[in-house]
Amino acid sequence: MAQEQFVGTWQLIASEFRRADGTVIYPYGQDAIGTLYYDAAGNMAVQLLRVDRPRFADGDRQRGTPDEIKAAFEGSLAYFGRYEVDEEAQLVIHHVTGCSFPNWIGQPQKRFFAFAENQLTLSTPPLQVGGTTITGILRWQRSG
Repeated sequence: MAQEQFVGTWQLIASEFRRADGTVIYPYGQDAIGTLYYDAAGNMAVQLLRVDRPRFADGDRQRGTPDEIKAAFEGSLAYFGRYEVDEEAQLVIHHVTGCSFPNWIGQPQKRFFAFAENQLTLSTPPLQVGGTTITGILRWQRSG
């Protein structure tokens, strides 16, 4: 039953990341945007973006300055692959085929899930980001 609940397109409505000491941070900004897609065949894709990433001075994406490239990379995350649902553990496991962060390719990304009406909350296990351990909590609203 749970896999059917995932199927569809979801829009990000909130994202926050908590450090072990409880401090809340927003690596993608408090107004982050994103989309998440699951299909009935077991495919998934997700994109997260900071809305305030600076534009490249040169219109050529291959000619960004080191600072422009750094901001573009650190302000976005995208990956796709297959997914499976472990109802008992309340986990969805994303089997990453391609990712903007190459280290995640081939690495399963586990997310705890909870549904409430037309919303899906995904929480990460502890992650290493920026030299600190954080837990992400992302809320998604079903589209359409």
